[in-house]
Amino acid sequence: MIPATSDLSPLYSSLSSDPDLGGIVAIFVEEMPDRVAAIERAFEGADWDLVQRLAHQMKGAAGSYGFDQITPSALRLEFAARARNDHLELQSALAEFVGMCQRIRFGGPER
Repeated sequence: MIPATSDLSPLYSSLSSDPDLGGIVAIFVEEMPDRVAAIERAFEGADWDLVQRLAHQMKGAAGSYGFDQITPSALRLEFAARARNDHLELQSALAEFVGMCQRIRFGGPER
C-alpha cells in the first residue's frame, strides 16, 4: 500500500446531514476501502487503463456524494494514469488520492 499524506483531518460530505441522501453517503463511505483497494491493485498490476477508469469514476462519485475535496486528487490520478510516462508522478498522485480517501468520514464535526 502507498503511504498516505500527513494530513489526517477528517473529510465530511456536504450531504451527510441531508435526510434523503445521508444514507447513501454512509454507504459510499463504507465502500471506500474496497474502492481504494481496487485502484491500488490496478496500480500494482500496472493496469493504467483500469487506474484511469477507476479514478475517473471516483472523481464523479466523490463529487456526487458531497466529497468535492477528493475530486482534484482523483483528476490528478486519472491524468497521470492516462499519461503513463512518469512513474514518480503516478506514485505521488496515487498517494495523494489514497490519503484523501482514507480521511473521509460519515457525519460531520458537529456529530
